[in-house]
Amino acid sequence: MTLQQMKYVIEIAERGSMNEAARFLFISQPSLSESIKELEKEIGVKIFSRSNRGIELTTEGSEFIGYARQILEQYHLLENHYNNKVDNGKKFYVSTQHYTFAVEAFSKAIRKVGIGEYDFAIYETRTHEVIKDVKNMRSEIGIMYLNDFNEKVLSADLKENNLTFTELFTCGTYVYLSAEHPLAKKKKISFRELDGYPCLSFDQGDKNSFYYAEEVLSTYPYKKLIHVNDRSTALNMMTLLDGYTLCSGVICEELNGEGYTAIPLESDEKMRIGYIKRVDSKLSEIAKKFIKELKKYG
Repeated sequence: MTLQQMKYVIEIAERGSMNEAARFLFISQPSLSESIKELEKEIGVKIFSRSNRGIELTTEGSEFIGYARQILEQYHLLENHYNNKVDNGKKFYVSTQHYTFAVEAFSKAIRKVGIGEYDFAIYETRTHEVIKDVKNMRSEIGIMYLNDFNEKVLSADLKENNLTFTELFTCGTYVYLSAEHPLAKKKKISFRELDGYPCLSFDQGDKNSFYYAEEVLSTYPYKKLIHVNDRSTALNMMTLLDGYTLCSGVICEELNGEGYTAIPLESDEKMRIGYIKRVDSKLSEIAKKFIKELKKYG
């Protein structure tokens, strides 16, 4: 079994035709067909069923292609890591939940790097994508939070993926809303007062469970709930619909503007903001500078 054969199987499945796949792969149809037959014989599984209607994946073929995609994804990650990277010390990728302070700290770290050539990236994304990115070495570190509610589930997920969590700082729970919101002048806000307004929650896709939510107190029976997938949309909903979200209280006016405010929620719930990394990796100098900037928000 070879990587090339796996690529052949995926291409045939996606195009639904041996002839179309052969044209795309720049090989003859007989050669492609023979390669697939050799693979099926080797693994003892019939990957495709052939009929007058064309070619389709068998049940065993669907299972095989799932494994093949994972292997090829890992191969491409490895290939890109070693063949397409800039010199050591000039590359730094970060994945994070939707935190403006992480973006600000990232920018400050870049200014202090003092190099004229680099390849940096910061991805604001879903919780399980943060974990996946660090696991697959797409990002060196990931920024996320743990609390008493999600720690058991997320810690097990991190351990399973050979990742470790290091706490940066602890913070209370705040209500983040527009400065024009009817509750914006209050010193503290209760859930009872929030019941009449829509709560904004970052959508977590296939992992849209309470444990992976970016907002604390995710199990509260919100009467009005709006799912969003980016920070800009959340800010717009705060302005247009008097929406709110629950956050760490660490806000960056330079990025979000002065039109928003964070007010303490009447709750004892705490968030432990931290970073995740692979157990078998060492932090780069750039990562250390970034982490140093992050700690200043505690």
